[in-house]
Amino acid sequence: MKANDTYWTTEISPNTYSRGLGLRELWQKKYLIWLFIRRDLTVQFKQTIFGFGWYFISPLFSVVMYMIVFGRIANIPTDDIPQPVFYLSGICLWEYFSSCLTSVSNTFQTNAGLYGKVYFPRLVSPVSVVLSSMFRFSLQLGTFVIVYLIFVFKGVSLCPNWYLLLFPLLVMILQGTALGLGLIVTSLTTKYRDLTNVFGTLVSLWMYATPIVYPLSYVTNPTLHKIMLLNPLTAVIEAFKYGAYGAGSFSWTSLGYSVICMIVLVVIGTALFNRKQKFFIDTI
Repeated sequence: MKANDTYWTTEISPNTYSRGLGLRELWQKKYLIWLFIRRDLTVQFKQTIFGFGWYFISPLFSVVMYMIVFGRIANIPTDDIPQPVFYLSGICLWEYFSSCLTSVSNTFQTNAGLYGKVYFPRLVSPVSVVLSSMFRFSLQLGTFVIVYLIFVFKGVSLCPNWYLLLFPLLVMILQGTALGLGLIVTSLTTKYRDLTNVFGTLVSLWMYATPIVYPLSYVTNPTLHKIMLLNPLTAVIEAFKYGAYGAGSFSWTSLGYSVICMIVLVVIGTALFNRKQKFFIDTI
C-alpha cells in the first residue's frame, strides 16, 4: 500500500433491507450490549432506599391485592391451586414481559441524546433492555420458588412435570414478542408521540386478556375462549402453570402459534426499526 493511499477500517452507512436486519453488526458490537446492561442496572438503583428489595416487594404487594380483589371480592377460582402460588406465577412472567415491552417501546425517546452524539448499532439499546430485565425477572422468579416450596412443605399437592423443562423456550417467546412489538411501537411513536398514551392503555388491558388472575378454564364462552387463544401470551402462561403445578391446559399447537407470532414480530419490528432509525434525529 502506498503512503498516500487511504485505508478505511469501518464504513458507516444507513441500514437498508439489502443489508439484512443488522444482526451481524449487532454481534460484532456485542460488548456494547454488556456496557448498556451495566448502565441500566446501575441507574435503576441509584439513590434508592431498598435497592434490589423492590423486586421482591412489588410482586408480593400485587399478590395481596389480587387475593383481595379477584380472590375474595370477585371470587374467581384458581384451579384448586393456592392463590399466592397461582397469582405469583403469572405476575412474574407478565411483569417481565410488560417491563421489556414498555422499555423497548421508549427506546428512541430514552436514548435521543446519545443517538445524536455517537454512532453505534441502534439495536444495542433495545436488546440490552431485554437482557438487563432478566436480573429483575430472576429475583422475582426466586420469590415464586420460595413461596412454591413453602406450600409444598405444608403438604399442598402441587405436581410439577417435565413440561417445566420448556421454561427457557417460554422465556425466549416472552423476550422475542416484547422486543419485536416494542420495536414496532417505538418506530411509530417517533413521529406520532400521542400513540404512546394509546399503547400504554392497550398494554394495561392486555394483561386482563391474558390468564394471569384467572385460569383459562374460567372462560367458558366459546367465542371468548377462541379470542383468548389468539393472544400469543396465553399459551406461554398456561404452559408454565401446567408445568409448575399440573393445573391448566397445554397445547403444542398453541405454543407453536406463539413461536410463529414471536418470529414474525421480531422480523417486522427489526426491519421497521432499521428503516426509521435513519430519520430519527431529523424527526426529533
